[in-house]
Amino acid sequence: MATLGDVAALAGVSISAVSRVLSNDASARVSATTRTRITEAAKALNYRPNFAGRALKFSRSNVIALIVPDLTNAVFAELMRGVEDGALERGYVVLLARAEDMQPGGEMIDRLLGEGRVDGVLLQVGDHVAPEALASMLRAANPTVLVNSVHPGFSGSVTLDDIAAGRLATEHLLTLGHTRIALINGLTTTHTAQQRAIGFREALAAASGAGTAPGPDAAADSGPITWHGYEPRAGRAALRELMDAAEPPTAVVVANINAAIGVLGEARVLGIRVPEELSVVAIHDAWTAENTWPPLTTVRMPLYELGRRGVDALYARLHGETIADTVVSDPPPELLVRESTAPPIRR
Repeated sequence: MATLGDVAALAGVSISAVSRVLSNDASARVSATTRTRITEAAKALNYRPNFAGRALKFSRSNVIALIVPDLTNAVFAELMRGVEDGALERGYVVLLARAEDMQPGGEMIDRLLGEGRVDGVLLQVGDHVAPEALASMLRAANPTVLVNSVHPGFSGSVTLDDIAAGRLATEHLLTLGHTRIALINGLTTTHTAQQRAIGFREALAAASGAGTAPGPDAAADSGPITWHGYEPRAGRAALRELMDAAEPPTAVVVANINAAIGVLGEARVLGIRVPEELSVVAIHDAWTAENTWPPLTTVRMPLYELGRRGVDALYARLHGETIADTVVSDPPPELLVRESTAPPIRR
């Protein structure tokens, strides 16, 4: 098995330079050419660092934890891929965990952080995490970055441009000519739901102004909003509520693809044809969207980039840097038109 000395000899540098470069030590003062020579020598010798020894020496594990509400949720696949790629580039391994098993302040979190099993945490807060439990975790000494979540007084969140997503989805329906548009949203306490509602209202307000409507008809005043959550059952409950109105919507923006799948299922139960009688556009895209019937029109969000930026922020925090809140807007939200949206039926 190759050693640091073997790598140093092949690269023609000191052992300390090899150690700093291969451990991503921020204090390593070597040129780009020397860094490349060291990494290529390590690859040529198939060098593998002794992480157990390194953890003892540097008091770190080179492991970060990514905690999301549900590992089976297809929406998180791109986020996890971005985190894994970003971590690999910086020499870290990612531990994946469900928020249900690892509630902030719970025994598992205390063991991971208190026993030094991970160096830091990327955390996407679930809808039902108590604010006081989250606050307790954020006060801990271990570096934490919130992903797609915010907390009052905490600096270091990496989020998506949810306002732009809500606006883009709504503008698509306006362009098709819909004037009775509703938003099927998450819980009122959820930051992402609050932001998507802002974008929804902004698009309707802009379209209702003289000469600003992107479609043939000016939009009505701000449409109805339900706040049941992001799960399929929440989408079902929201659609039933909206369809009981005296003038039900002809189109809905659904703030999460999982809730949108529930909307499609409930529409079948109620005998509502999609998109002939109800157009549906969802925020977020996943493999499930093109395998529903009809295939869902969605707004794709840059979840891969969100994961990478989250790792960047956590790496900076691990190395003592002060980080500000970041909104990932490049690339911007992208509309993917499928078969669940169409112009409204003219009666």
